[in-house]
Amino acid sequence: MTTEEQFRAVMKECREVFVKKLHDYGAAWRILRIPSLTDQLYIKANRIRSLEMKGEALVDEGIRPEFIAIVNYSVIGLIQLEHGIAEKPDDMTTEEAIAEYDRLAESSLQLMLRKNHDYDEAWRGMRVSSYTDIILQKIFRTKQIEELNGKTLVSEGIDANYQDMMNYAVFGLIKLTF
Repeated sequence: MTTEEQFRAVMKECREVFVKKLHDYGAAWRILRIPSLTDQLYIKANRIRSLEMKGEALVDEGIRPEFIAIVNYSVIGLIQLEHGIAEKPDDMTTEEAIAEYDRLAESSLQLMLRKNHDYDEAWRGMRVSSYTDIILQKIFRTKQIEELNGKTLVSEGIDANYQDMMNYAVFGLIKLTF
């Protein structure tokens, strides 16, 4: 399979989880503020790192579901950045949420393909644990940008960090799947 095919296959799995949770919970995530989403991403990435370092899980969930959650929370973060925070979760229909998910997943795929061309698929030579560390680094960068109220001097914004976290999580899923 090509990188694009692998990306699409992994994103299909992530989308299926997103759609099922959207069915079960609705768009309850619409009330989450950006720092809360960044903290949720931190929890997921930190758990992956903890499992990688300890070598075992006491809760019957492994690393894959956490990478899927990072992908999905990154998409949710991008939606929140574009649409703003809702007071109630009923401002976005299931169909609208799925359409936004698909649009943002495609946007991240296109970004990955451009970067993949320039970096010549260097990610394939990396360890999954490096993706985890890079995601954590991007989370800490995002927290700093949030503390600065988005007023950076030379850095990309929160949206670029969310897209990068998503793509590194996809790389992790690709490595764990294929």
